[in-house]
Amino acid sequence: MKPSPHEDRTIVPLFDAMNRLPGGLMLVPLILGSVMGTFAMPALEIGSFTTALFKDGAMALIALLIFATGTHVTARTSGPVLAHAAVILTAKSLIPAGAVVLLGLVVGIDGVAGVSILALLVAIDNSNGGLWLAFTGRYGDKRDRGAYLASAINDGPFFSMLFLGMSGLAAIPGTLLLAAVVPFLLGMLVGNLDPKWRDIMRATPNIVIPFFAFGLGTGIDLGAVVKGGASGLVVGAIVAPFTGALVYFGYRLVLRRGNKSGLGFAAATTAGNAIATPAIVGAADPKFAPYVETATAQVAASALITAVLAPLLASWVLKREGGLTVVDEDGNLLDEESGADPSGNGGPPEAGAAEVGPGAGGTAPDGAADAGPGAGHGGSTAAPPSPDSGRTDGQART
Repeated sequence: MKPSPHEDRTIVPLFDAMNRLPGGLMLVPLILGSVMGTFAMPALEIGSFTTALFKDGAMALIALLIFATGTHVTARTSGPVLAHAAVILTAKSLIPAGAVVLLGLVVGIDGVAGVSILALLVAIDNSNGGLWLAFTGRYGDKRDRGAYLASAINDGPFFSMLFLGMSGLAAIPGTLLLAAVVPFLLGMLVGNLDPKWRDIMRATPNIVIPFFAFGLGTGIDLGAVVKGGASGLVVGAIVAPFTGALVYFGYRLVLRRGNKSGLGFAAATTAGNAIATPAIVGAADPKFAPYVETATAQVAASALITAVLAPLLASWVLKREGGLTVVDEDGNLLDEESGADPSGNGGPPEAGAAEVGPGAGGTAPDGAADAGPGAGHGGSTAAPPSPDSGRTDGQART
């Protein structure tokens, strides 16, 4: 289709170029942010709106994305969302953390190959919720995006302190966990009371993901990544394939997601917030203090490396199994360039579909099946088959 003579001409296809990379809408700004944070942080600290948006705004923008996700989860779809979150939490956090603790009981807290038990545990028992939202927004569905709840629970020092048996565990208020899910719960409430909010929040992912990714990146010091050196590479190289495989098998064997099971590898990340956890643990138990500096560098390296490896592994597995497809809320294939249903069946998406994806731009024209805040221009769209369809995601039109 020829562009309208009045349509603005694209000089540099920045958006499309980012979307050609798995999770590119998050990954590219994340790396740019880490470069700026390492070499030009003063430029981001001049104050006012510049600092608020590019350095300090990540958490607020992620909270907005979480709220937008909640508006698309209805009472009818909350069960599958919780099931997916439970599988991810078990496979990404509980099983790997348990394995690290067993290793520690055998070799001691010094760990192996220069990687302390502290570093390995902190890198392995959490996940990058922003990257998960970005990737599943393009290739997953409302159940996958809603399962970010697993990241809300495993984020921070909670699991690390739990599995290390810290006495400071009792001092962690339950309100911290509640605070992580309040935006999601409020989004569910608003979306169920007034479905128009689902349409209003559709564009949220494409707007906020690049900005919060940049903000998160400013907190990753490339100097620390280099300092982590080979040992940091080892940590990241273990975390991505090991935990990704566990979540993959959870998706395939427990959730029966068929050719969409490769999404599990997108959870195989280390959260950027985890970089601060070794210091918190060291303060809670002085016997870990000697490991804090090295562990922090190794966790920083793992955060950056897994942010690259996890979406690449997930894309490779999805492509190999025929699941690297953009779908609408009902699991129907979408035309990746336009975000439109290739079958021509337009119409607004079913109420209650969760939409949070990276990678898509624009809004579907006049009621076209806009699969999510992300549909259009190679955009992120995703959603599962409706409960009435009788198909698993693995059986959805692929």
